Amino acid sequence: MVFLSGGYRVKIYDNQPGQASRAIAEIRKQVEELQEAQMLRGNLSASEQLSQLSSHDDLSQALEGAFFVQECVFEELQAKQAVFQAVENHVGEDTVLSSSTSCLMPSNIFSLVQNPKRCLISHPVNPPYYVRLVELVPHPATLPTAMEMAFELMKEVGQAPVRLRREIDGFALNRVQYAIIAECWRLVKDNVISVKDIDLVMSEGLGMRYAFIGPIETMHLNAPNGLEDYLGRYREGMRRVLSSFGPTPEFDGEAAARINKEICEFIPSDQENLSARRERRDQLLMRLAKLKK
Repeated sequence: MVFLSGGYRVKIYDNQPGQASRAIAEIRKQVEELQEAQMLRGNLSASEQLSQLSSHDDLSQALEGAFFVQECVFEELQAKQAVFQAVENHVGEDTVLSSSTSCLMPSNIFSLVQNPKRCLISHPVNPPYYVRLVELVPHPATLPTAMEMAFELMKEVGQAPVRLRREIDGFALNRVQYAIIAECWRLVKDNVISVKDIDLVMSEGLGMRYAFIGPIETMHLNAPNGLEDYLGRYREGMRRVLSSFGPTPEFDGEAAARINKEICEFIPSDQENLSARRERRDQLLMRLAKLKK
């Protein structure tokens, strides 16, 4: 849907028969709903975008003429490696091969391809139609031209790409996210605050700022004379608080059971309640995306 919104022809392939055609039906439904809500991205109408979309049960047919390939299979290393081994046999030397992985290292994913110079990670954030960030992470052999092409493509289709200068476990987004999760988990585990209240710390506190500015700019703006002034005022306090953090949580055992029980008290984990809450999330993100635009 993101690539369609940029006016590109998009061909979908899945090795499970019928899966790609089922995706087409779901995309059609969502694109038409977005047009009705006046939230359709790009300059083309729903019908114009959908006319550029096709599904294929044959990999070589799907890859014919492709200049950019985005792999979106499940988060399993051998599956992704197999995809790229197969794909490489059907595309030209200049076709950029990109993985959607959220935490697997590019040096591992592309370890079996013959030409890793055009391979990279393009990690979107779920749901990418409303959350625009894409992390671009190079394989150690990736050419700068491949990174630049992916960067420009993502900008062209309305995403907000960021470039990592080298691969690192978890990339940037998940490293930051896991740091936040770990401290939130410790505070709940140590009975400092409830699950509901720690989520409010983010949604009604930090998240309000972070929807528009990041932590470095937050520091820069939170002291009269900018970042240097901020560090002079808060450096010692930051060090003291950070030194009090506990060990990395195990995320299991009694603490996990208690935290799970607490979150399920106000969001039960059955499919009906989770689906309704995800729908609420997507609607709110759609409205926030509209506001930011």
